Amino acid sequence: MVRKPGKMYRNIAKKAYTRREYMGGVPGSKIVQFEMGNLSQEFPLEINLTVEEACQIRHTALEAARISINRKLIKDVGRMNFHLKLRVFPHHVLRENKQATGAGADRVSEGMRLAFGKAVGTAARVASGQIIFTVYTTPQYIDKSKDALWHGGHKLPSPTYIKIVEKTMPEAPATE
Repeated sequence: MVRKPGKMYRNIAKKAYTRREYMGGVPGSKIVQFEMGNLSQEFPLEINLTVEEACQIRHTALEAARISINRKLIKDVGRMNFHLKLRVFPHHVLRENKQATGAGADRVSEGMRLAFGKAVGTAARVASGQIIFTVYTTPQYIDKSKDALWHGGHKLPSPTYIKIVEKTMPEAPATE
């Protein structure tokens, strides 16, 4: 697994590296599911967690945020009163050039500059203002849903903000 801290993979530096068919040994994504809660009901309210800066979000951070938001929503709102959706997918493969560590490693691990490296994980590349999580719910649970998203936003590498959208329900066709 990765030995470097997550902040080393936050910035978008090079071209996206996504073609898995050409690379072997890419670790699997830790994200278990992308939609949780009540998937069958239509909810009138949409609450979005949006990132402020363009960055890369590692799959471990997305899963940590998803678990945090989902647990808080189940506890405060109840499983049948919300629909949580993760809106990004970690396509970009992260690489690391492993260095030797320990006594005497300073002479051994001079290494090549800009070495290609080995796949160590995946990340989602997000743009500034992109929606990461969406919670669909009813107006009575708006504060609890905002609080859950706020707590989940702390697990992400970029500052986040929450935006509420009223969904317009389609009108029934007029019958004569």
